Amino acid sequence: MSNAAQPSKPVSPLSPERLDWNLLRTFMFVVQERGISRAATALHLSQPAVSQALKRLEDAVGGTLLYRRNGEFRLTGLGEALYGIARDMYGMVARIDEAAAQDEGEIAGTLRLMLISKIQSAAYDEFLMQFHRRYPKIEFYVDVMQSTFILDALSKRIPALGICLCRKAIDSLERRIFMRHRYVMVCGRNHPLFSRRNIQVEDLLDQSFVSFASDQLGDTLSPLTIFRDQQGFTGRIVGTSPYVEEIRRMVIAGMGLSCLPEHMIRQDILAGDLKRVLPDDVMAEIDVFLTWHKQRKLSLAEQTFLGALERFLERTPIEMRGG
Repeated sequence: MSNAAQPSKPVSPLSPERLDWNLLRTFMFVVQERGISRAATALHLSQPAVSQALKRLEDAVGGTLLYRRNGEFRLTGLGEALYGIARDMYGMVARIDEAAAQDEGEIAGTLRLMLISKIQSAAYDEFLMQFHRRYPKIEFYVDVMQSTFILDALSKRIPALGICLCRKAIDSLERRIFMRHRYVMVCGRNHPLFSRRNIQVEDLLDQSFVSFASDQLGDTLSPLTIFRDQQGFTGRIVGTSPYVEEIRRMVIAGMGLSCLPEHMIRQDILAGDLKRVLPDDVMAEIDVFLTWHKQRKLSLAEQTFLGALERFLERTPIEMRGG
């Protein structure tokens, strides 16, 4: 009998634990839409997010999935195999949801949810659709308000759940990162810098600013103030508001510069109303959290929603949640 060591069986790059359904789903849309740009539009995501998802999937499976050169769009053999798997899984997920909805649809009750304005997330929208199909008897009551009010109400155990800014941990509250907002420096079409090219940080030091009311040291948006102080800005604050819509209005009017969430201003930039004054720089990244009181007793409807939303956050990469 030979004592020679037998070569170990190589680990398959397609092993189930290395595959992420959200990456497969994104790849499926890229193939069906025949391009990253059109897939991003269909998924309500940014092109970089889709490109990153495709790269992560190729890294996970250990090979190239498609060729995109000079107008050519062609799947590799591995890409063809994975596309078939993705289509099959898409159908299975739909059947699982239908079966679960029949079994769990009896859970009923009212769910109160408090959240900040302008939460844009195609992934979360799809989660809500699937949750409603599964639990059609749960009713939603949704309030939109500022983060400070949400945190105060949660601390008093008034609502069960909130989605808001929460820069510092609060002893009585649990929190999970829900999404990440990237803030960029912008000016409006009526501002003198709008028509200038090659703007440098030094050109901004004496400019006036439009600021969030909470943009002060120690508050929820303090990273914006920290950045401003680190760079030595000497301009004055000419307008403040707790509402992003009013900040945007003052910036377009040319009153001053401001830092606004990147995903909220894409259409304004395309329409020519706003311009990124430092195109390659992100001023701050601020996390939005799912929050709830540690000691508040949750109803069955609240427990069900919280459990489903936590599972959604666990399986969905943060870069796929925004936009």
